[in-house]
Amino acid sequence: MWFDESVVYQIYPLGAFGAPFENDHVPAHRILKAESWLPHLEKIGVNAVLFNPLFESVSHGYNTTDMRKVDDRLGTEEDLARVCQAYQTAGIRVLFDAVFNHVGREFFAFQDVLKNRENSRYKDWFTIDFGGDTSFHDGFWYKNWEGYDELVSLNLKNPEVVQYLLDTVDWWRHAFGISGLRLDVAYCLDQDFLRQLHDHVKQYDGEPFFLLGETLHGDYNTWVNDVMLDSCTNYECYKGIHSSFNSRNFFEILYSFNRQFGKEPWCLYTGKNLLSFVDNHDVTRIASILEKKEQLPLVYGMLFTMPGIPAIYYGSESGVEGVKSGNDTGIRPEIEQPDWNELTDLIARLTEIRRSEPALAYGDYTQIALTNTACVYQRSHDGDTIWYAVNIDDNPMTMQVNRDVQAEDLLSGEKLEIHGSLDLQPGQMRILKLQAA
Repeated sequence: MWFDESVVYQIYPLGAFGAPFENDHVPAHRILKAESWLPHLEKIGVNAVLFNPLFESVSHGYNTTDMRKVDDRLGTEEDLARVCQAYQTAGIRVLFDAVFNHVGREFFAFQDVLKNRENSRYKDWFTIDFGGDTSFHDGFWYKNWEGYDELVSLNLKNPEVVQYLLDTVDWWRHAFGISGLRLDVAYCLDQDFLRQLHDHVKQYDGEPFFLLGETLHGDYNTWVNDVMLDSCTNYECYKGIHSSFNSRNFFEILYSFNRQFGKEPWCLYTGKNLLSFVDNHDVTRIASILEKKEQLPLVYGMLFTMPGIPAIYYGSESGVEGVKSGNDTGIRPEIEQPDWNELTDLIARLTEIRRSEPALAYGDYTQIALTNTACVYQRSHDGDTIWYAVNIDDNPMTMQVNRDVQAEDLLSGEKLEIHGSLDLQPGQMRILKLQAA
């Protein structure tokens, strides 16, 4: 599928393009700034962009007040259509963030419930107890998302709600030509709704429509399967990557790689491409959480060679820092124009390698060699084999690989003869394409 071969670039528009945190309802055209970012994304080589919330909300985008109106702080429907067309013309598919679990209190249907209570025709769009109360003293209780009364949970068992959401996706598809959705808090979504959404979008004409779910924990097979989602966020490996580098313990992340993608019958997600990432709009940026900043290139080398669909969070390709706190504005900063430096150069090269080597999109996973501070693992597909090798030790390492092969380092172009072992210098990584000796 096209999404298995993609490199995703994630943009949080309300932050990236400088919108005020609280919706001031002053019309602006900030989304058009995305057009000026296009050459940067083309130079990196990404072929899909994920826009976090774009539609009218109270503040951060996840307290939606109108799913069919572009947020005043970002622009108009015409502005967004223009941006999407520009990206698609450049060969970059567009994904929208779909916030379908909950809405803000100003959402039209909830406003009707506040006004008409038991007589509201929309009362069954939510889960309500008219004998309870909330922190807003509404005189009734309603189900919310994780204790936040400002986020009102939709009743996804209600066919009218489901139809409203499916019609919304149809409109997004027709008006903006989107190629897929990120489903916010997919782990909360009713699974019958996910099946209905899957059946609905898979009937669209043209290329397959991509369904990506936000999942934090649990068995990802619950949501990623033939009748629900195509992929989900791989938070287990997100944590494992920075933790392994910081603790100098590659056993942690390679255990996760094998647990998820190995060849043993008990391995969980073999053959599935989850979304791989080292940071996003909800977590501290990798440049801030990584204790040794000089290891950023090595982290991205792992991201682009591990099983999964790699995703880059805007600004992190040049080492932008940000620590999660408060309302998350620290990890969602305004960037007038993305910067380009040596790290970005490397990520552009990694993107080129990832998109040109099917073994990195579809290959199986095998652990080749492992110590606390160095590792070698293999991706292999249809006769092609690639190794990722890295050493974060302060000393040179000789890794016993028990193979006699010829190889080319795809990063440097160097040709190697490997006879049973592979030498790695301190702080070195290699992406090796193997040929039998």
